[in-house]
Amino acid sequence: MNLTMEDIVIGILGGTGDQGKGLAFRFSQVGYRVIVGSRSEERATAAAAEIGHGVQGMTNHDTARNAQIVIAAVPWEGHGELLSALAPELVGKIVVDCVNPLGFDSRGAYPLPVAEGSAAQQAADLLPGSTVVAAFHHVSAKLLLDPEVKTIDMDALVLGDDREATDLVQNLAARIPGVRGIYAGRLRNAGQVEALTANLVSVNRRYKAHAGLRITDI
Repeated sequence: MNLTMEDIVIGILGGTGDQGKGLAFRFSQVGYRVIVGSRSEERATAAAAEIGHGVQGMTNHDTARNAQIVIAAVPWEGHGELLSALAPELVGKIVVDCVNPLGFDSRGAYPLPVAEGSAAQQAADLLPGSTVVAAFHHVSAKLLLDPEVKTIDMDALVLGDDREATDLVQNLAARIPGVRGIYAGRLRNAGQVEALTANLVSVNRRYKAHAGLRITDI
């Protein structure tokens, strides 16, 4: 891959949603060039202007084409279709999947079954020319977006099958003040990490919080 942290351009698919905008805000704050993507270039440009810090707005296709690391922060319902369409633009790139396949009913959040095992594994199947890493599933969009929050008190679990790629994403996560990037296993273990988000939703609803995770003893 031969990427240095200083050379990275980060593209965020679904960058007009709260999680995408929050990650764009934090990474642009620490000096990265960031592109937010959307199906609509107009929406992407408006979101980029809202975020500031030199963030650019482009279509999802142009975002994928112009970034070295691409974060998928799209709704689960459109995840497979979008990544399939972008596969040619994503060849040779690191794709960080932070999508949580969740459903919601009167009893709260619950994990949805995924044929491939997880959203990240689906991404890997659809993007054979890319290196897929799973990360950023549990970070609160509200905290990311709040400029009054100077540090994010959490660990980002990072999963993948390529050591160089997971190391890079761990280092990327650590650029957000307060965050540690923690290696959490191979991509085949991403399903339980994605599903754990449903538990965090329940915690946050009960305690009116924006809880994340901390791993002890490391």
